[in-house]
Amino acid sequence: MNKPLTGALLSLLLLGAAVGPAVAAPTAPTATPPTAPAATAAAVDFAGTVALSNCSGSVVRAPGSGPNDLALVLSNGHCLESGFPAAGEVVKDRPSSRSFSLLNSAGSKVGTLRASKVAYATMTDTDISIYQLTRTYAQIQSQYGITALTLDGARPTQGSAIKVVSGYWKRIYSCTVDGFAYRLKEGDWTWKDSVRYTSACNTIGGTSGSPVIDTATGKVVAVNNTGNEDGARCTVNNPCEVDQNGNMTVRQGINYAQQTYIVVPCIAPGNKIDLNRPGCTLPKP
Repeated sequence: MNKPLTGALLSLLLLGAAVGPAVAAPTAPTATPPTAPAATAAAVDFAGTVALSNCSGSVVRAPGSGPNDLALVLSNGHCLESGFPAAGEVVKDRPSSRSFSLLNSAGSKVGTLRASKVAYATMTDTDISIYQLTRTYAQIQSQYGITALTLDGARPTQGSAIKVVSGYWKRIYSCTVDGFAYRLKEGDWTWKDSVRYTSACNTIGGTSGSPVIDTATGKVVAVNNTGNEDGARCTVNNPCEVDQNGNMTVRQGINYAQQTYIVVPCIAPGNKIDLNRPGCTLPKP
């Protein structure tokens, strides 16, 4: 996992933390305009992302969320303040008062948001946590001028350009979707249909929970969660891929995310997590 940061690990990583956001340089204009208008990439910055005490995250909304709904924060299951959920464990509607530092487009903290509960969290099949906040989207917009990121209801596609936006490090990684891991195994946990990045997204500890944003739409398509650090096979911090036939592949230095389109059908009106809604495939308690 792009593990939460504590103690000595935090000190070591801070030594290299002066690296600025990995933002692509602008391309020079061509002498001859294209015959058809080029697609305009969505502007991707830090607005709406949050920093946790040990991870990254983002304020998110479903396509059907309303302005007066209590806002949601998306991160990883392994970023929970209570520790890693066990394999097979699902957390639902657990009280929480966790705080989040809300960032603006430049990556500056503009305020503190607070949770009322962990609406949902698991490390089974996927690696996500969804916190419900004490404020609505409209209140956050009014006070801080920040709008939530929208969860894409469609599955991402191979080859699409993405950015991984870390509120913890205030760093943006740019790459593309290299492909998908049928099963990704790490220690006691197994995740389904994980996004595999190309090598340019060399995420590190503290980037766990970062939103993965499709640059064409500006929508969240995944949540960053892990990478193979040492080339070991299926151990903690060294996930391995397993295909439909049981063949195993280890890709040292490659990082992964968990798709979030599967969350959208589970968000009922009023931003309630309803695991019994049609199309919701998230694990149940």
